[in-house]
Amino acid sequence: MIVVDSLSKSYGRQALFDAVSFKVNRRERVGVVGRNGHGKTTLFRMIMGQEEPDSGTIARPRNYRVGHVEQRLAFTEPTVLAEGARALPADSFNETWRVEKVLFGLGFEAADLDKRPGDLSGGYQVRLNLAKALVGDYQMLLLDEPSNYLDITSIRWLERFLAAWPGELMIITHDRSFMDNVATHILGVHRRKVRKVRGDTGKYYEQIAAEEEIYEKTRINDERKMKEMDLFISRFRAKARLGGLVQSRVKSLEKMEKKDKLETLKTLEFAFAEKPGFHKYAMDVRDVSFAFTPDRPLIRRFSISIGAKDRVFVVGRNGRGKTTLLRLLAGELAPRSGGITSPQSVAPGYFEQTHISTLSESNTVLEEIASADPEGDPKRARFIAGGMMFEGDDALKPVRVLSGGEKSRVLLGKLIATPINLLLLDEPTNHLDLESNDALLEAIDSFDGAVVMVTHNEMFLHALAERLVVFDNDDVIVYEGGYGRFLEKVGWADEVVPGASALPRPDGAGRGKPKRSPKELRRMRSEIVAERSRVLRPIEARMEAVEKAVEARDASLRGLGDELLEASRAKQGNRVVELSRSMHGAKKAVDGLLDELEALTREHEAKSAEFDGRLRALDQEEEDKEA
Repeated sequence: MIVVDSLSKSYGRQALFDAVSFKVNRRERVGVVGRNGHGKTTLFRMIMGQEEPDSGTIARPRNYRVGHVEQRLAFTEPTVLAEGARALPADSFNETWRVEKVLFGLGFEAADLDKRPGDLSGGYQVRLNLAKALVGDYQMLLLDEPSNYLDITSIRWLERFLAAWPGELMIITHDRSFMDNVATHILGVHRRKVRKVRGDTGKYYEQIAAEEEIYEKTRINDERKMKEMDLFISRFRAKARLGGLVQSRVKSLEKMEKKDKLETLKTLEFAFAEKPGFHKYAMDVRDVSFAFTPDRPLIRRFSISIGAKDRVFVVGRNGRGKTTLLRLLAGELAPRSGGITSPQSVAPGYFEQTHISTLSESNTVLEEIASADPEGDPKRARFIAGGMMFEGDDALKPVRVLSGGEKSRVLLGKLIATPINLLLLDEPTNHLDLESNDALLEAIDSFDGAVVMVTHNEMFLHALAERLVVFDNDDVIVYEGGYGRFLEKVGWADEVVPGASALPRPDGAGRGKPKRSPKELRRMRSEIVAERSRVLRPIEARMEAVEKAVEARDASLRGLGDELLEASRAKQGNRVVELSRSMHGAKKAVDGLLDELEALTREHEAKSAEFDGRLRALDQEEEDKEA
């Protein structure tokens, strides 16, 4: 557990946190939300000790281990497997099966394990660092956008892994579906404060909206009352017989606190410019094949007819050809065989992350957005810039000084400014926060033309997809139906972990051991789960009691500290000595409780690991049986 108390942090005039306090309790998985630039990553850096707060404290039990994904890509071992095994606890250095299982879940294949880490692509090097965090000996994980560089099957595996994580977890992600499937609580960074609620992002945003609505109604009502009181005082101040009433109003007015109007927060707002089209279909793809090298075809004889208002979503693992297909549809690549045709009235617009290199570095944001529609209304370009969160002078910044995420928003702004009736989108949700993703989803839903979109974001898939182009293993299929139906009827072949049957048994048992029936395996699992509950429940109960005792002692210490300050100001020497002794005794008691909590935690971890090993052995036996 960690306790954040009265934390404040600013950069120059920009205040990120103003005396915020919260706790992350045992086994909580906390999703951290808030607009980009409002301090989520800074909060993580302060918890990790990489930055210092301006004031306030971050407390955690002694020897409490916090893990995160290293941003530096510095590897020292000769193979991917050996590099991943470096993160294993000292007493588990030979349990490389744990590393294999995580690497396979994150999309590595058996052939990758013997590769040099430096030979991996940048995305897979980031995945290797994520794997090292997941297998490490940590009690809390801080994960900042862990689903970046992951494909849809790896994201779904990571969801399941984190949902079963036995320790504490804090996670930042732009993928609302991913967060809601993992988090037990939401911690929102909002207006320089934080609020923690039990539940998902929907519950958090509903609560914030309700509270702000009440605040505004109360503020308006208070302002009306204050004006009425002020008018009464001004009109009747000179009338002696109403002096009592006037003074009563004066006192009431002095007691009333003037509430400031809530600052308007920048949010991505936009709608795509729609060009009228008189066509029944947007694109016809017939027997298209493509390969960058003749010996490795990516797409073979692929066909699809896209209607004028279709919502087609392209999904699958990375490296299978999803972006290549979109580039073919956009005309950036020519097929090796087959053809792609569209009616003359079709006006496509294409968004792809790597296109930020096509932006003119010398142009301002406003000039770059306006260049997408030279004959358009200049006021609309300014409106779009504001919708992309480039307001006022920010719209006059040159493109060369922008971050990668800001350039991505400029690209999106140029697409919005272009009159189109066919949207081709390649992972447009990257670099957008949750609120901006919501705005994008609404804009796509309202768009009157056809949409073809590559995404790993399951919220978009569930909400918008009517047809799917599925890259699964070496096949490309068109599935006529929504994403939920696809999962129910077809599912992902890649969710069967590659190489799982070859994993060594956690208990060291060989394949010669007699196989147990499924019924016997279920019975053994039930017995282990029941035994685990009997053994761990008393330890957990004592840990909870000790944690509450620490909180109570900590509150007592704060009270004694306040009393000591008052006695010192009043120069009450005897009282100062008495309170100092009390504080010393209370601190010793807290130290003793923390030592006990540390011992209990070690005991709990050891026994829990023992039961986990026994359960994993059964899991492996089931996998071997299925294989």
